[in-house]
Amino acid sequence: MKTLTGVTRIAGVMGYPVTHSLSPRLHGYWLHRYEIDGTYIPLSVRPEGFSKALAAIPDLGLFGVNVTVPHKEAALAAVDTASEDARRIGAVNTVVVGRDGDLHGSNTDGFGFVENLKAGYRGWTAERGPAVVLGAGGAARAVCAVLIDGGVPEIRLINRTRSRAEILASDLDGPVEIVPWELRAEALDGAALLVNTTTLGMTGNPPLDLVLAALPSVSVVTDIVYNPLETALLRQATLRGNPVVDGLGMLLHQARPGFAAWFGVEPEVTSELRVFVLDGLSG
Repeated sequence: MKTLTGVTRIAGVMGYPVTHSLSPRLHGYWLHRYEIDGTYIPLSVRPEGFSKALAAIPDLGLFGVNVTVPHKEAALAAVDTASEDARRIGAVNTVVVGRDGDLHGSNTDGFGFVENLKAGYRGWTAERGPAVVLGAGGAARAVCAVLIDGGVPEIRLINRTRSRAEILASDLDGPVEIVPWELRAEALDGAALLVNTTTLGMTGNPPLDLVLAALPSVSVVTDIVYNPLETALLRQATLRGNPVVDGLGMLLHQARPGFAAWFGVEPEVTSELRVFVLDGLSG
């Protein structure tokens, strides 16, 4: 039985609702594995009380928090300092309390995305060729930013609402070409990477309607959706011989920097961790 002491390190996740979050299960696994005197708790915070709640965590003795929907944008305005990635993406998902009580915000989604791709497809680099990115929300911002930083020669950004894609492209100021949604299948020609950052294909959502005929068979296909783990997009890609990378690893890898900062141990993403977290989806 796990016991807590007077020096237990405390971190958590702020969201509303927060019952869906797999972060407590994920961080709890690492705390047990590394035998750390720490705990990670879900914190359900209404939007109107978020800024006050976040400002209170140093006085409450927390070492930091993750931030999930709908608070990521509000967190950027509420922290004392923010990383360059967080400012570019316009959102914070990880907050660390400094020694002086200041709150430092960062965004680790791009880190998680790249680390997941590297783990799922050995030798992958953004420089391999053009990338097709579906979606223009917060996840797409993180993905596009890290691809640009990695030297991607071109991003073909495709979103059902073109104006949102145009705003994203303008904000990031990189080699981003806006492609109309109705031309999404043609945009796959010559691409080295296909990324779905939309919720299409997620359990309870409409499917992603996309024909992969123009996509080279050597192109990597990844979906940030992890429920289901194998989306229809990944299944279609697998059947035609494309290498695929599922979305669960992005969730696992993006958690690493926060855990290291709060609990002082660099955690490892293992096959056992994947199974344990996936059990939380079915439980």
